[in-house]
Amino acid sequence: MRVIIEPDSAAASRRAACFVAELVRKKPECVLGMATGSTPLLLYQEMIRLHREEGLDFSHVKTFNLDEYVGLGPAHPQSYRFFMNQNLFSQINIDPNHTHIPDGRALDFEAHCRLYEQKIKDAGGIDLQILGVGSDGHIAFNEPGSSLGSRTRLKTLASETIRDNARYFGGEDKVPRLAITMGIGTILESHRCLFLAFGPHKATAVRDTVEGPITAQVTASALQLHREVIGLFDEAAARLLVRRDYYAEVEISQSLLEQGRHRELGIGGV
Repeated sequence: MRVIIEPDSAAASRRAACFVAELVRKKPECVLGMATGSTPLLLYQEMIRLHREEGLDFSHVKTFNLDEYVGLGPAHPQSYRFFMNQNLFSQINIDPNHTHIPDGRALDFEAHCRLYEQKIKDAGGIDLQILGVGSDGHIAFNEPGSSLGSRTRLKTLASETIRDNARYFGGEDKVPRLAITMGIGTILESHRCLFLAFGPHKATAVRDTVEGPITAQVTASALQLHREVIGLFDEAAARLLVRRDYYAEVEISQSLLEQGRHRELGIGGV
């Protein structure tokens, strides 16, 4: 995993937006995997700015969201369809027919989940998956104990997740108990992942994800198995990482490579 540590969440989000913009410009018909919650909001704001001020074109982009609460329709203010429309889709030039979010009102959940997986495959797979992480180290709604080979499915939410999300619903008793979520196996099939985490309350999850053992009790740790993950953290979220100095050295080398300053890296002779 490539680890990039920025001073704050705004700087990390701008850096994340650069990776998104680079892909969209290089591959206009790319497929983006989207996340919800507070973590990606600054990233989405920067994507909107890039569209408005720099002409970043989303007209051919397709998107697939990680998850949705069961029982919430698209007009419900806490549904993830509503969240995405409000915070991104309505403010860029993306075709609404190209945006996909699990249907929390599906009656045949098993069939709906199979269809969602097939739509991802038909689109050519997810080129760049945006991910946040729960305070207990889960990604999407793959709660602790989820299979690391799991596919899109119905999932019961853990008490920790319900407590974390209660602030959006006005109390724990109002949070849905079920969700449809992409599985860990589905996420690992994406071509590249952007893993974002901000704030001191995410420090343990970041440490366990990046430097801990791979375990179903911290489902984000499965990202260690992915071929290309870019972790973007602010100082507070990265504070427990042991190998911070090495990550900084890697970024210096990466910068020199991108600038073509090969001799400083000992490439091409003295």
